[in-house]
Amino acid sequence: MINNDSISVGGKLRAFLLDKIVMIVFLGFVVFGFIVSDTFTPSSFTNDIVTRFFRNGVLVLALIVPVMAGLGLNFGIVVGALAGMLAIVFVRYHYTLFPGIGGLLLCFAIATPIAILFGFLTGKLYNKTRGQEMVASLIVAFFADGVYQLFLLFVVGGIIPVRWGHRMINPVAEGVRPMGIRSSFEMGLPAGEMTGRGFGDELPGMARALNNLWRIEFVYALLAVAIAAFAFLVIRRVYMKKNPASGMREPLWQFCVKSAICGAVLLFAIYSSGVIYYWYNVLANTPDINRLDHLPGISNFAVEISRIDRFPVVTGMVIAAIGLFIVYFSKTKLGQDCRSVGQSQQIANVSGINVDRTRIIATIISTVLAAWGMIIFLQDMGHVSTYTVYRNIGFFSVAAILVGGATAAKASVKNAMLGLVLFHAMFIVSPAVGMFLFDDGNAGEYMRTFMVYGVIGVSLGLYVWKALKASKAKFRLDDAP
Repeated sequence: MINNDSISVGGKLRAFLLDKIVMIVFLGFVVFGFIVSDTFTPSSFTNDIVTRFFRNGVLVLALIVPVMAGLGLNFGIVVGALAGMLAIVFVRYHYTLFPGIGGLLLCFAIATPIAILFGFLTGKLYNKTRGQEMVASLIVAFFADGVYQLFLLFVVGGIIPVRWGHRMINPVAEGVRPMGIRSSFEMGLPAGEMTGRGFGDELPGMARALNNLWRIEFVYALLAVAIAAFAFLVIRRVYMKKNPASGMREPLWQFCVKSAICGAVLLFAIYSSGVIYYWYNVLANTPDINRLDHLPGISNFAVEISRIDRFPVVTGMVIAAIGLFIVYFSKTKLGQDCRSVGQSQQIANVSGINVDRTRIIATIISTVLAAWGMIIFLQDMGHVSTYTVYRNIGFFSVAAILVGGATAAKASVKNAMLGLVLFHAMFIVSPAVGMFLFDDGNAGEYMRTFMVYGVIGVSLGLYVWKALKASKAKFRLDDAP
């Protein structure tokens, strides 16, 4: 009896390690990098993670719906990213008419119908390449890249007339017709550029326009997130108790662990906000209530917290809204149709679901979210590399969601959020690991590339291996007398 139990526990442990091997490797890499580096501080590391999280959040979320619909990992989100790029090019060209946040909102408005068209055409292609969608999505990304470059290098200026001397247009010799967009341009005009053109001396830029709408101190944002997460856990628990038929299940110990984590984050945020320091000094009747020297280590800790950048609330709300939309979408009739199609197209078709239409809608949603994500990405960067910035979007986003525990057949918002943190933490610590192992910081760049493609290869390999194993087990079961 004990032996059977031990085998069962060992089997569960092996299954857990196999399922989470990519996540465990990345977590170990990040911890190792943080230990061996002598340049990281908690504030600098947190700043980099927060910046990358908000910059890439929507792009990774764009992958979830296609996985749900059985399309696999949609490397073709590059097509959506190019829709966002085209919108940015148009608005930036007419920058004097659409400056600042207004121009950025116009980018979203223009990119959406373009992305819908691109998503529809891509979805039609996926239906023609049924069973090979991931390969097709890679080819689509390469094809779209070529068409995009042809358009911006030769059609713009060659067919579509452009203004002489515009900052976005390639410079030409006198008398030569201007043609093509520069290899890079800024997301906003610098101060003084519009002098003498009738528009004043300064115009607000689109760079970080969304981020700068509303920013608050990091600790207050952390406090709000902890309270919201705890309230969600409680409401979800009450709902499960009152609606046992809903199918939602969560062991009590998981609820307690999650609540404890929220409580720890809440206490950390309160501790970091300075409220405790203030009341300690007040109760101690110290002459200067702003002094933080009375508790050991408080000064250094407060300095580290103060160095963390302010939290971009609106960008965070956009990412949260899209995450909630995906959760809500999965519970709608269309979302359930996507799940049914993802599980078995034959059964879904027999059940009366229009399989092709459902797959096209899933592709359109992914493409639109990718276009929005690219706009958010570039407004955060503030600088556009016209012909290169979008190329690795598909690979990096796929790698990030796989690191979070997703597979080609199953993905969730939780996988996307966790993967974003671990994947970009790896990007941050890679130079330090390269310096420690090879005494060369540039080796970190090769390690990044190796881990990006490695995680995709390992994850897809494990997925195929598990599918073959399950197929053989089912075959043996069917042949059993």
